[in-house]
Amino acid sequence: MSLPRSAGLLLHPTSLPGRFGIGDLGPTAHRWVDFVADAGCAWWQVLPLGPTGYRDSPYQSFSSFAGNPLLVSPEALVADGLLDAGELDHVPAFHDGPIDFGAVYAWKGPLLERAADRMRARSAPGPTTALASDFVAFRAREAAWLEPYALFIALKQAHGGGPWVDWPGPLRDAQPGALARAREEHRAAIEREVFRQWAFVRQWGALRAHARTRGVSLIGDAPIFVAHDSADVWSHRSLFQLDAGGHPSVVAGVPPDYFAKTGQLWGNPLYRWEAHAAEGYAWWIARMKAVLKLVDLVRLDHFRGFAAAWEVPAGAATAEGGRWANGPGATFLTALERGLSGLPLVAEDLGKITPDVVALRDRFQLPGMRILQFGFSDPENAFLPHHYVPNCVVYTGTHDNETVASWHAHAPESERAFLEAYRGPSSGDVAWDLIRMSWASVAALAVTTPQDLLVQGDEGRVNFPGKEEGNWTYRVPADFLAAGGPARALAERLRALGVTYGRTKG
Repeated sequence: MSLPRSAGLLLHPTSLPGRFGIGDLGPTAHRWVDFVADAGCAWWQVLPLGPTGYRDSPYQSFSSFAGNPLLVSPEALVADGLLDAGELDHVPAFHDGPIDFGAVYAWKGPLLERAADRMRARSAPGPTTALASDFVAFRAREAAWLEPYALFIALKQAHGGGPWVDWPGPLRDAQPGALARAREEHRAAIEREVFRQWAFVRQWGALRAHARTRGVSLIGDAPIFVAHDSADVWSHRSLFQLDAGGHPSVVAGVPPDYFAKTGQLWGNPLYRWEAHAAEGYAWWIARMKAVLKLVDLVRLDHFRGFAAAWEVPAGAATAEGGRWANGPGATFLTALERGLSGLPLVAEDLGKITPDVVALRDRFQLPGMRILQFGFSDPENAFLPHHYVPNCVVYTGTHDNETVASWHAHAPESERAFLEAYRGPSSGDVAWDLIRMSWASVAALAVTTPQDLLVQGDEGRVNFPGKEEGNWTYRVPADFLAAGGPARALAERLRALGVTYGRTKG
């Protein structure tokens, strides 16, 4: 596919400001869309939107199809009449800084339960309002993934949050009789989870509709691998490399690299690609269709894994002893292209990229990624703008990188000196220098972050690959979108760059 010359901003909804301890899909998200449009950007890019599990990573979700209930807006539930305005009068004193996921879960969980119980009363024995009818229709329409997922969550709750491999054998192995009994026993919990998913989809749909009115399209993110403790693996065991007890026999990771000297041990189970091929890659096609119901374009994470993935024996302490195992390659992308009637994808082609990965990307004309702050080692570095091709996306940095200001502060003196020679006259802020270089490049799409617009340092870091604690908690400053806050001036400055470099209409 080819992208139009344009610009975008990368921010996960959890990082939005607001008084409920975490960003959500309510009024502040709509104001964020307005900021994106006012800044002359045609794209808003987010991270995976699924319900987060271990250590709150959006790349370790309980489902590839579900949405994160923590993103459900209490204010939107009030607008729908499912909460009373007074129920929001006594919100805990959440601080404006990093997300405290435990505190958010503790407050928001019961709130969503109350709203779910009210919807349950309205929709049984039959829907009595348009809202309830919409809920019933949603449940029927999405039943293929929704019912197994809701049961999975209900069973996790019933077993103290433990992983499915530790459940009693009949439930662990998804025996039909045991599941039928569990559906009856946990009916209320299942219906509450169905409600959470309906509320997420309803609110996301409203946000997406607003984005369309402002000329903003959405970029989503599909992790190549899924979490072992997920409804995906539990309900599709034959598609993953597992032993008789459901444990992974091999796990995913990456070899030693820029981020980690011993590699990164992700721990996700690897696919049985021959089983996927035998089914015509039906699970993957359904998964991508689900993502594309929410967004317009998808960043396909760890694209090199479709050529070959780093396979590590289960139980290994580090990723150093892994090996490259062949992926499905062109047969997978051909099936996906047919199933989706196109490939609206960006290939995350970072890491150890070999000629076969480049050939696979280029065969299907997928735009790749360039990270500008990686580029300042020498003139031959492929991340420098003079090496770009139009069919790519340039980022000043992503969720896995330091902010530009932080990178510059920690970079070797040789890289800072090369940057100074390469960029020419400085604006005074190194982050804006890299934004200008990105916007001026031939890359079809240029993306930056609000952290770099604000020239934030270490406090703007979202994720540190290989570091287990302290990730995914970033939030933009509380006054960012407020009247008198920095958003207006930043939008004008970025829009001016977009006009200058042909990424924004004047």
